[in-house]
Amino acid sequence: MNGLLDWAQALGALALVLGLAGLLARLARRTGLAQRQAGHGRMAVESTLALDARRRLLMLRIDGRECVVLTAPGGDTLLGWLPQPEKQP
Repeated sequence: MNGLLDWAQALGALALVLGLAGLLARLARRTGLAQRQAGHGRMAVESTLALDARRRLLMLRIDGRECVVLTAPGGDTLLGWLPQPEKQP
């Protein structure tokens, strides 16, 4: 009987740890902690737009330039580079 209680205690502890990890992951996603901060490298995702359950538009900033990419299950497509704003004198 003691062996059964040890197994039950171990499984309960495992369930508790996994539940807490899932809760922290959900909290990080909701508060934005899971998203990478822009400006830490040469490339960053500026914004995303879900077109439907399977396709997304991404605006990426790469070395100061912006482009739009369509992601889909069949593959990803670069739709184009956005013109850079003219600098004011």
